[in-house]
Amino acid sequence: MKSGFSKLTKKEKINWVVDKLFVDDVESKKLLEQYHLSNSDLQKIHDDFSENTLSNFLLPLGVAPNFLIDGKDFILPMVVEESSVVAAACNSAKFWYKRGGFKTRIIGTKKTGQVHFLFDGNKKEFFKFFDKIKEKLMFSCDDITANMKKRGGGIISLSVLDKTKEIENYYKLNAEFETADSMGANFINSCLEQFSKTLEIEFNSEPRFNDNNLEIIMSILSNYTPNCKVIAEVECEINDLSDKDIADSNLFAKKFKTAIKIAEKDTSRAVTHNKGIMNGVDSVVIATGNDFRAVEACAHSYASKDGQYKSLTHVEINKNKFKYWIELPISIGTVGGLTKLHPLVNWSLKLLGNPNAKDLMKIIAVSGLAQNFAAIKSLITTGIQKGHMKMHLSNILNMLDTDDDERLKLIKFFDDKVVSHSLVKNKLKEIRNG
Repeated sequence: MKSGFSKLTKKEKINWVVDKLFVDDVESKKLLEQYHLSNSDLQKIHDDFSENTLSNFLLPLGVAPNFLIDGKDFILPMVVEESSVVAAACNSAKFWYKRGGFKTRIIGTKKTGQVHFLFDGNKKEFFKFFDKIKEKLMFSCDDITANMKKRGGGIISLSVLDKTKEIENYYKLNAEFETADSMGANFINSCLEQFSKTLEIEFNSEPRFNDNNLEIIMSILSNYTPNCKVIAEVECEINDLSDKDIADSNLFAKKFKTAIKIAEKDTSRAVTHNKGIMNGVDSVVIATGNDFRAVEACAHSYASKDGQYKSLTHVEINKNKFKYWIELPISIGTVGGLTKLHPLVNWSLKLLGNPNAKDLMKIIAVSGLAQNFAAIKSLITTGIQKGHMKMHLSNILNMLDTDDDERLKLIKFFDDKVVSHSLVKNKLKEIRNG
């Protein structure tokens, strides 16, 4: 056990970790130092984002051009390490650009938080008591909500929910919020903690509850935001679906609809289906400095809202019309957090034209829809591995330590062939043996 680790200097932290776990491994220390000394200014910023930082962990920042969203051109910033994700987004963007682009609409922007508590008394009396103190609860947060109100946000509603059928004596104070262009986590949590303090004070001064107990368990926002939701969609004539990979547009539309139906009924397929959607979603969420864990948790919870985990995307074929859309609950922000602190986050938002939160919701939903379209299109036509392994070829060549001449020969050789690690390795052996 090492006590006081957090109080060590960065150099001391690195030395301790290396000496403890990487004995006689000089390269480990060099690696850590390389990724923080190469950009000391960025490291200083990162040191305030997290604790016990040793270095910087880098991921690729790419861009996907040619996105037409609500009649406006966009280039999407995407932070992702998985081969073919950005390429797939680009392919979808180009495909739908010629067919009218993506259309979006915001369904709602409400976010919620709860004060979870136990109360062992009369329910009717407690609800009367809540009605009596509701305005005091709201008023107690006036200092916290002042700036948010100026930006068009604030507390929307406040109610008590009886959850005693699930857990004995369990209730929750449920609050709805509008947080304008911020994600609003700190704002919401500050309000909830103030609600809990005021609730306790008022309860303890209420004579009717002298023989009862109220115990605050916790006060915390919810990352489940079904009322903060966006829809992104594409639509065209079935005949217009044809391209170099789609010879029969009617057959393609039929297979596409069946693929979506499978993801609606089969959980094992739905998980992979939605993971592909999140490839696109998370890439833009990370690039814009938002919380991809919260976005992931909410999306997967929403996919289970009807009692079975299912596809987040949907398709409809009506006469000769092909309509395909995603309905995505997503809570993000364009102010606060990392948006101004992280240089590349700031750059990514500028690339998108400095969108407000609603516009960024739309862009993120489009990225997820585009990614899903590209995946299904590949699956029901050429197969997923052809494109994916072509992109993965570079990783294999790096692992095999090929030189420039060998790379060119191998890339040319596998231009019309399925790529696998063993095939590349064998072909490289042939090249090296003359």
